[in-house]
Amino acid sequence: MLDALGWFFGNLVGAVGNIFHAILNPGLWLDWSQPEAVMRVAYYGASVEFFFVFLLVVLIVFAVGVYFRPFLWGTVRGLEGTANIIGRFAAWAGLLMVVQQVIIVFLQRFFAAVDIGVGFGDTFIKPVSWWSEELKLYNAIIVCLCCAYTFVQKGHVRVDLIYAGLGYRAKRIVDMLGSVIFMIPFGVIAWLYCWFFMWRHLITPKVSASDTLERILAKSRAFRWNVETIAFSPNGFDAYFLFKVLMVLFCGMILLQAVAFFFRSFLELVEGEESEDKYLDIDRLDPHDDPAHGVDLAHGGTH
Repeated sequence: MLDALGWFFGNLVGAVGNIFHAILNPGLWLDWSQPEAVMRVAYYGASVEFFFVFLLVVLIVFAVGVYFRPFLWGTVRGLEGTANIIGRFAAWAGLLMVVQQVIIVFLQRFFAAVDIGVGFGDTFIKPVSWWSEELKLYNAIIVCLCCAYTFVQKGHVRVDLIYAGLGYRAKRIVDMLGSVIFMIPFGVIAWLYCWFFMWRHLITPKVSASDTLERILAKSRAFRWNVETIAFSPNGFDAYFLFKVLMVLFCGMILLQAVAFFFRSFLELVEGEESEDKYLDIDRLDPHDDPAHGVDLAHGGTH
């Protein structure tokens, strides 16, 4: 037990030095013209060191926010706002998917088109089968980039037998525990798997979670970009590496939203019922309807 605590707090203290080392030596990981920098990013992105840097930042933000709540509210608004902006933009992929599918069917049925080109001047031309398979990318964009946004919008289906009957404070405590016990561990574990899965389809030699930093830096001598361009069918979509990138983005956004949800639940617990859904930017079909105040501005009445 003592060894585990020593390991934990030792890594947490060491995270301070790692932060300053990364800030003071940006070329070690930002200069991607150097193979060593790329390999360091591939290693540290899913390392114990990076986890404790992330944990330290979260703890510092939380500690400052307990003392100065407007700072914590600002953090919540920033994280939720980022999820909303990305999600609202990515949601347009649904419309693009429908329009592209209609165009494909129309060109195939009426003109028996073999290729479809897009652009002016240097036209981007691909077979119809490529465009058909590429529709899966739009679906992946919606799933991966709109998941955190949907959570902010309270759009996820919740099936509970106990939570609905709890009081206000009990719900906030359950939400905090849910963030710490379920959402954050899921985000961390999914990130660890997806991170190296993505890099194995972008570079060679392959990297893995079992590689030490010394081994990865040794591999950098044979480094080259090897972006996956394999299609699953003849003339099919050949940019499947984008799905791996989207998986990493999904994990990162879910992890950040878990932290934001913990902060919000804590603030709503401390400040009471009047702070429920405070600053929450919810999409509404009627822009004149303000449910936060229970007033229908369009008709001048109350709900």
